Amino acid sequence: MTPSPLARPFPALPQIAGARPAVARARYKEWDRCDLTFVTLDEGTAVAGVLTNSKCPSPEVEWCRNALALGQARALVVNAGNSNAFTGSRGRAAVEAIAARAAARLGCQPSDVFVASTGVIGVPLPIDKAEAGLDAAFTAPACDWLAAAEAIGTTDTFPKGAVQRAVIGGRTVTLAGIIKGSGMIAPDMATMLGFIFTDAAVEPGFLQQLLSAANRRTFSCITVDGDTSTSDTVLAFATGKAGNPPLASFGDPGADAFAAALDALCLELAQLVVRDGEGAAKFIEVQVTGATTDGSAHRVAMSIANSPLVKTAIAGEDANWGRVVMAVGKAGEPADRDKLSIRFGNTIVAEGGCAVTGYDETPVATHLKGQEIEIGVDLGLGAGRATVWTCDLTHGYISINADYRS
Repeated sequence: MTPSPLARPFPALPQIAGARPAVARARYKEWDRCDLTFVTLDEGTAVAGVLTNSKCPSPEVEWCRNALALGQARALVVNAGNSNAFTGSRGRAAVEAIAARAAARLGCQPSDVFVASTGVIGVPLPIDKAEAGLDAAFTAPACDWLAAAEAIGTTDTFPKGAVQRAVIGGRTVTLAGIIKGSGMIAPDMATMLGFIFTDAAVEPGFLQQLLSAANRRTFSCITVDGDTSTSDTVLAFATGKAGNPPLASFGDPGADAFAAALDALCLELAQLVVRDGEGAAKFIEVQVTGATTDGSAHRVAMSIANSPLVKTAIAGEDANWGRVVMAVGKAGEPADRDKLSIRFGNTIVAEGGCAVTGYDETPVATHLKGQEIEIGVDLGLGAGRATVWTCDLTHGYISINADYRS
């Protein structure tokens, strides 16, 4: 598969003490690649997560939601090629079988095993393939994070990962993350499947607080196509092997540094998903200021970012600011036409309810020919602001999704 023109190289991700990844071939689809990932986690690993708000979630999402309440983890199992969503009791049985088999291997409770699946909706996950894949992973040598990132992908055109570090109590801790996602991206919480591992010692409740806050600023601020998956899952695992004093609140030394590192990691992972948007050729940042509240600004920004007319205009390198006006107006948020201003890059193209007098489209045309596009909107009503990220909409998106099951 040809990598996206917006692809970024996979970084050198270090191993995380207390987390051992391995991959195997369960052969969920007819492909010659690993499609099952098994990460063993040492005892004492804390876990936090954010999961889809879809009203038709997969049994994996429901399993993780229940297990997260306990705050501890010993393993992660990720299946690629079959989402196991909308599969009734057979789907639930598959998740239970996977968790039970991994738990028996590790001598832990099934609730300590977290399961995620991605791929076609409506086809029950074959238990025999899952169990055979797990058995192979149990005895497979430890792999690097690149192999794990490749194994969790589906329509992804490049593997995605990020790394950050922070100092806590004189100890340097490492955060490494991998993520998959390319289409069906308009998360109402997270984005497809993302997994973060850190050797820091963090109490589960505080880890959940930090991940939820990071999600609101990152994963919940991206969109490729306006469609929220049934399987969206982001999990963070803290093994505690760095030996730092455990973080339990922002009052602990190093908590701010760790929170900043987690935010930076999540933002990088989220933006990598946009850069691999199905058929994407341009990465778009939408900035909205002057809204009545930050929430209102976010909804206006997402209205712009999700507009097929805006996205196709950017794909065609057409400075059609009227489509941005349309997207602002349909958002259902407070707006005043005569206070609105719009810019592409650094060039203001419209303000005060009409086009800028003497507007020269040349610098805008130059900006739109690039791969990194910026759209700015000021509503002129208040101090609310938000930034979201999306990509353009090309015929490539249609081709990929028209042929997805075949």
